[in-house]
Amino acid sequence: MSDETTAVGVARQLVTELLGLSVRDAVLAPGSRSGPLALALAAADQQALIRLHVRVDEREAGFLALGLAKSSRRPVPVVTTSGTAVANLHPAMLEALHAGVALIAVTADRPGMLRGTGANQTTDQREIFPGVPFGDQIGAIPGGPAHLNLELDEPLIEPVDWDFPGPQSGTQSGTHSGSRGEVDSADLQIGPRTVVIAGDDAMQPARILARDAGWPLLAEPSSGSRNGEALVAYRLLLAHSPLAAQIERVVSFGHATLSRPVTQLLARTDIEIIHVGTQSTFPVSAGPNVRFVESAETDGVDDPAWLAAWRADDAMATEAIDAQLDGTTPYDVARAINAAVPPEGLLFVGSSSPIRDLDLVARPYPVGERRLVIANRGLAGIDGTLSSAIGAALARTSSRSIAYVGDLTFLHGSNGLLIGPGEPRPDLTIVVASDDGGSIFATLEQGAPDYAAAFERVYATPTGADISALCAGYGVPYRLVMPRDLAAALDEPVIGIRVLEVPVDRAGRHDLQTRIGAAVEAALRR
Repeated sequence: MSDETTAVGVARQLVTELLGLSVRDAVLAPGSRSGPLALALAAADQQALIRLHVRVDEREAGFLALGLAKSSRRPVPVVTTSGTAVANLHPAMLEALHAGVALIAVTADRPGMLRGTGANQTTDQREIFPGVPFGDQIGAIPGGPAHLNLELDEPLIEPVDWDFPGPQSGTQSGTHSGSRGEVDSADLQIGPRTVVIAGDDAMQPARILARDAGWPLLAEPSSGSRNGEALVAYRLLLAHSPLAAQIERVVSFGHATLSRPVTQLLARTDIEIIHVGTQSTFPVSAGPNVRFVESAETDGVDDPAWLAAWRADDAMATEAIDAQLDGTTPYDVARAINAAVPPEGLLFVGSSSPIRDLDLVARPYPVGERRLVIANRGLAGIDGTLSSAIGAALARTSSRSIAYVGDLTFLHGSNGLLIGPGEPRPDLTIVVASDDGGSIFATLEQGAPDYAAAFERVYATPTGADISALCAGYGVPYRLVMPRDLAAALDEPVIGIRVLEVPVDRAGRHDLQTRIGAAVEAALRR
């Protein structure tokens, strides 16, 4: 048997291939069948070629690799053994698929002849992730998220000298835009009253187009465009400002899924809509008025009165929102976190209420200061958020790294804190906005009085969990911080991972949202 076909030979080929793809980080969840892959990665780590991260929970390993890839924009493999270990990668692979992140699942497998038998830890794990490109040969790893399944036969490990080439300049990036289909470039004429929407991962093209054309910019926190002249209270302006009815054209970038007013705007069929991307990043089924393009630009500047009107309404709406906050609300927590991210800083935001609270109050940052605000918005789940945030912080040199999550998100992904003593750890503050339950449901239809009898049990789902005790079990420093003291706590120097639990009120959440909406509506009627 040639060296290339032995388990050790396959492992050597894998690391060589990964280096050729500019892989700099890899995540491993140990197992027997993946043993040669583990030894090869450990050797690459010792040779300072690939930084290895080891986790015992495959689901958290997948999300750690996702965060590493999302922040670095490089491909990152996550390696597992066979059987149920592979299935535990499915949530992270789904998020990678829908967010366009180059997460590579490398799964060890038994020889194919054992499929369908009662062999230990053996199932048909080929193409187990629907929609994710699959391969079973090294040298043909598809771009974007991918699944590489390697059949490894015994002997699995042998004493060998691991020698690898040095780092190479690969061409594969950490994100992809999916199949483009029929797309083109849009040269937009000045005239129609236009707004620019920047959804998740829109990046700077959205801001630049809005700036150059003089159009209002409605940017989600994780868009990469919420800086410069971006509006703050845009979702309430769409709901309450008369300007919303005057929109004649929308130019959309990224994956906008955060608020219903934006989704409703993009669902309109009576206006022109240009989306830079494909249907896969457009949040509603596109009608004949929607055009998918590769890029959008204009060589003119619109009537400044249109942008001035939106800015004036945004100023009034923001003032009305601020007047409803008393320093203890969830929005105060979000505002303190937004202000605490310094130039070169990183903020990873959890799904559900935290990112929506941030969206309502986050002031745009100055352009050019390299803050990075990211979130798992491909499928917007709460699972794996702590691991993703840890991965993002590990992959980026930041002046300060903060993760902002709710208590259910924290509890759901708490195994992300299960990190071995010799593993790389970032300097990261995890802020837990803690209201003992799922407060987002109080802001939706479920929060209406008609459903009060069942609300706590089937929607809010309080747990009564002791987060301080949980942190103690994982050996992670913990502190309870009141909302008014959060800004000072976030300004402290941080070494390693720490958790700040910030108690907020859930009982008054529905009423607070109602008061804010009414205050904005009244302000815009003046």
